[in-house]
Amino acid sequence: MVETVGSQSSHASQIEGARLRIEQLRKEVEHHRFCYYALDSPELSDSDFDVLYRELEALEQQFPELIVPESPTQKVGASPSTEFTPVRHRIPLLSLANAMSKDDLVEWQERLERGLEIEDKDATFDFVCEHKIDGLSIALTYENGVFVKGATRGNGEVGEDVTLNLKTIKSLPQKLKPVAILPDGTIDVSGNLTGSSSTELRMPSLIEVRGEVYMPVSSFTTLNNALREENEAVFANPRNAASGSLRQKDPRKTAARKLSLWTYFLYVVDDQIKQPRSQADNLNLLAALGLPVEPSREKVNGLEKVRAFVDHWSDLRHDLDYQTDGVVIKLDDRKLWDRLGNTSHSPRWAIAFKYPPEEAETKLEDICFEVGRTGAVTPTAWLAPVTLAGTTVKRATLHNADQIARLDVRIGDTVVVRKAGEIIPEVVCVKFDKRPEDSAAFVYPTECPACGTALARVGEEVVFRCLNVHGCPAQKVRRMIHWVGKEAMNIDGVGEMLIEQMVKAHLVEKQSDFYRLTEESLLTLERMGKKSATNILAAVELSKQRPLAALTFALGIRHVGASVAELLADRFNSMEAISKASLEDMCAIEGVGTVIAENVIEFFAQEENRALIFDLAELGVKMEVDQDKQAVVLPQSLAGKTFVVTGTLEKLERLEAEKAIKARGGKATSSVSKKTDYVVVGASPGSKVAKAQELGIKIVDEAEFLELLGM
Repeated sequence: MVETVGSQSSHASQIEGARLRIEQLRKEVEHHRFCYYALDSPELSDSDFDVLYRELEALEQQFPELIVPESPTQKVGASPSTEFTPVRHRIPLLSLANAMSKDDLVEWQERLERGLEIEDKDATFDFVCEHKIDGLSIALTYENGVFVKGATRGNGEVGEDVTLNLKTIKSLPQKLKPVAILPDGTIDVSGNLTGSSSTELRMPSLIEVRGEVYMPVSSFTTLNNALREENEAVFANPRNAASGSLRQKDPRKTAARKLSLWTYFLYVVDDQIKQPRSQADNLNLLAALGLPVEPSREKVNGLEKVRAFVDHWSDLRHDLDYQTDGVVIKLDDRKLWDRLGNTSHSPRWAIAFKYPPEEAETKLEDICFEVGRTGAVTPTAWLAPVTLAGTTVKRATLHNADQIARLDVRIGDTVVVRKAGEIIPEVVCVKFDKRPEDSAAFVYPTECPACGTALARVGEEVVFRCLNVHGCPAQKVRRMIHWVGKEAMNIDGVGEMLIEQMVKAHLVEKQSDFYRLTEESLLTLERMGKKSATNILAAVELSKQRPLAALTFALGIRHVGASVAELLADRFNSMEAISKASLEDMCAIEGVGTVIAENVIEFFAQEENRALIFDLAELGVKMEVDQDKQAVVLPQSLAGKTFVVTGTLEKLERLEAEKAIKARGGKATSSVSKKTDYVVVGASPGSKVAKAQELGIKIVDEAEFLELLGM
């Protein structure tokens, strides 16, 4: 920290020292904000960033003459990336000031009292406490109850159009429910939606909704496990995963990530209808309209009740299926909001209390290795048990050999452990001052811990891999675990421990062996009862009818996740057709690149895999898409043509329109460029029309588009 006050320093030198430190902090904060908001790739933890930001705030408060409009303390978020069409928000999305301690909450209340000129120190406020969801802020626009546009926060003034991707979120309603309007123009939020002689059911002509898109913890764990199995970079936390998933260029990939949504605020832009009078009514109205609202919210009176809410959820929040790193506290009375107003980047009537980050020192007792279904060998730190984020942590991933070398971590070291995103335990650093004198550098193994095969790095991969694909027992177990998963064959009641027993007892050697299990063979397993055996056999039998996409995913082909498996099944309709598809055929599918296609071809080139497919078919596992669900092969009338669909079409959803284009051999993209042949324009088309006109690209309306489709 720069020395800002000193008895021997002149005022001029104090200002100069502060100016230099402020300039340095501004550069660092701007860099980390851009990494966080625009790149979805933060380089600092939230707590470390908060330290930098609060130091900058403190220095600018001490030396207000050094504040400039471009300072990050005067702005919200970061500039949007250039991947999606910019959207200027009708109403700016502000950030929230943070409270890092209970004392900060007291200071905030004192500011409220001063701002409202309240002299009675015994006066109390009504507050609404809501979980601070660690996701991606979004703005939703509904016209006459229909969802028409969704955008990220961006810099608060301009965000990114992610409408198509938002439409894949199941909890986001495409159409709202009508609400009862009272004679004075206010909305009845009591739950009376039937109307009466004194009310009318209406849909506000225009509303702006604010919310957070998040990835459930369960989805986050599943996603990272799949990425890790495919030797791809994992997400550091659910917030990064949600942001990266919402920014996928292909909405089908977003859909596969299973995002969710909570809404917390709305603006009614309708002269005939009045805004809700309180934040509690605002949340009730969101729910009445059919929008998802986080259920743990609570209206309380006084700061003591706010503290009680914060304390109550301090540990319980870890049991939720969504990540929350704090509590948002808002004054309930919205008339007070108008009196208090906003700063340049945050409202004065709300504040976000942030829970302190949880880190702990513990001893690294051993480094062990786990072998995945594709042979990737991952190092895991075994730790002396330590409590973090409400759970006891005994293990933490070390990712790969390069990470071990970078940390210079050794057995016997004292290490700092943190839960990344409060989900994944990770080793942050080594306490070198506590390293034992007889410490020896860790030597990475050269052989597979499960089968003794020499480990190898393939191509430019950072991971070491066991290439004994069919003979390694660990890979065999992991393939079986993958096979029974919910997105794969969904064999309920068969978990990791049971599979390990089955493999050890030689009941299953390959995936098709599940379909040879009998009640007698299952009853030979430890703690297996007759009812459990019957249930398992029923689940196995049911799995024979799983969709082709699920079967394709279950095979565990490298780089073929659930969404790619869906693409392959939609295009080829049968396992036989997939196995015989050429590289050119597969690469012609939007979303299937050369690497994926090569891995699919390599998989089916192996005799063991072809034998497995034959065996599964002989045992009754369905290998084709049902006839009534098979895609009709249409004339490829749009082959070689690239389309962009913008605005709302009357007869087709945008995804349906794009699917129709692709079914006829065309290509559908989200941005207008010189390579675009047609821009299809519906209602409220946005800036893409101007871009098309500028480039001289042919613009067609919905009628002309349907004619091109032959519909």
